[in-house]
Amino acid sequence: MSRWILRSIEVLGRLPLPVLRALGVVLGWGLYAVVRSRRHVVHTNLRICFPDLPPTQRRRLALRTFVAFAQAWLDRGWLWQAEPAVLRQRLRLSGALHELEGHAPTVLFAPHFVGLDAGWTALTQQVDRSFTTIYTDQANKVADAWILAGRQRLGGRLFGRIEGVKPIIVGLKAGEPLYLLPDMNFGPEESVFVPFYGRPAATVPSLSRFARLSRAKVVPVICRLAPHGYDIDVLPAWTDFPSGDLEADTARMNRTLETYINAMPEQYYWVHKRFKDQPEGVMPPY
Repeated sequence: MSRWILRSIEVLGRLPLPVLRALGVVLGWGLYAVVRSRRHVVHTNLRICFPDLPPTQRRRLALRTFVAFAQAWLDRGWLWQAEPAVLRQRLRLSGALHELEGHAPTVLFAPHFVGLDAGWTALTQQVDRSFTTIYTDQANKVADAWILAGRQRLGGRLFGRIEGVKPIIVGLKAGEPLYLLPDMNFGPEESVFVPFYGRPAATVPSLSRFARLSRAKVVPVICRLAPHGYDIDVLPAWTDFPSGDLEADTARMNRTLETYINAMPEQYYWVHKRFKDQPEGVMPPY
């Protein structure tokens, strides 16, 4: 991703939000038409996860997925640049906000919906606690620097995956909530295969592991793209979690995630090869 593309996103971010969202529709349509490889990934994921959905409806859902993805990327132009008052107007944090009070160790389960950066920005701006999250370096160094600057704009600490779990656990025990996004395929080495929409998916058991090691509660944070910006909903803490069984806990995470996705399937990160790794002897679907 070149500097002029990132600079263009920043400039477009100054437009009125309805205009920017309309541009996102056009960009999403264009990406759907041009990026054939990623369109194939989205269609494959939707076919696996929604087999009963008629093909015409799945195609419409795939197109809406590209639109939501494009809109969310253009939104980063204002998300990481706009004045604090604009952010407060567009980022509406609600729900079980009492779960964020105090200093109890807390792991925030933040699934990969397109508004994931909006959720992080809202929390670091509007909640009087220091948050942490885990960052994966981007291959494109220009984009990497841009994303890092945006996510660190309002505070919070970003841990690289190569740093290991020790500093994360130290932060949790010190009362810094961890904004965790564990619902992607990070390879089979440290994953367990548990069902996701009925198909085995390599899933890191980090939600259960971090909760157990730090004796933290797990609080879901669901981010929804909306006409005014984003709704960030803090849900009540899970009960009886962790259970002591990593695989059972991770399977529960995926089952619960399915209920969140079903409420807004077009906003989930279907562009990711969620089923890339499969148990031995099973061919990947892509």
